[in-house]
Amino acid sequence: MQSDAVMIVTGATNGIGFVTAQELARTGARVLMVGRDKQRLDTSINQIKSDIPEAQLDGFVADLSRVSETLLLADHIQATYSRIDVLVNNAGAFYQTRQESAEGIEMTFALNHLAPFILTTSLINMLRASAPSRIITVSSAAHQGAKMNFEDLQFNKRYSGWQAYAQSKLANLLFTYELSDRLQGSDVSVNALHPGFVKTGFGKGPSTLFTSFFGLLQNYFALSAEQGAQTSIYLATSQEVTDVTGKYFVNKLPVASSRASYDYTARRKLWDVSQQLMNDHR
Repeated sequence: MQSDAVMIVTGATNGIGFVTAQELARTGARVLMVGRDKQRLDTSINQIKSDIPEAQLDGFVADLSRVSETLLLADHIQATYSRIDVLVNNAGAFYQTRQESAEGIEMTFALNHLAPFILTTSLINMLRASAPSRIITVSSAAHQGAKMNFEDLQFNKRYSGWQAYAQSKLANLLFTYELSDRLQGSDVSVNALHPGFVKTGFGKGPSTLFTSFFGLLQNYFALSAEQGAQTSIYLATSQEVTDVTGKYFVNKLPVASSRASYDYTARRKLWDVSQQLMNDHR
């Protein structure tokens, strides 16, 4: 990676996103940290700079659940920088009850899938021009057993927080594989990963049987954010994966994802649906 590398990390104010941004800053790259809350973003930047005084960090406030703000973020980045070497689509969340974004899109789908789709495709020409460059999306083993419910993609009829989350993580993989194929020969790599079962803010919310059980599991079995960020950091920086694309990584190793994630028809249909939603909310 060249000395003036520019790397973007979404969801960079806590958890594995924060650790990823911190460790990428150690490489000497300029790291663009994207977060929803300005105060938390400023605090995170100051925290990293106290540990790495020479860190080159730029903060961007954006609510990625909104198509309009994600598009504005992409425009701002393109107007400010001459290159992008790495894009880490890390931001994501789990919602116990069905919620909608300000634009009326189910929140899990909006933030976990649509945001990386919009940000990545909006910056794709810049990533191509900066090649060799890398696109990395944080998926999850939760995609196993999930399927794309195109008849009720946003769970209007019957909502399950877990099913919505699992579907969004499957969508991450379908998008990764489809984009990798579309970028063949461009020297832009596209990979996804499972960070492991990480102790973060995931699953927190009003006290329920689910949150109590999930919190118990996190206390006893979860990885630290530092451990969970290792595969993201590896994919962003390692020379070992310079020419690797269209893969799903666990513990820094490429592994097979679910059978549903390799469905060509679902890949293209999801792309078309996502493109239409983006166009509808421009």
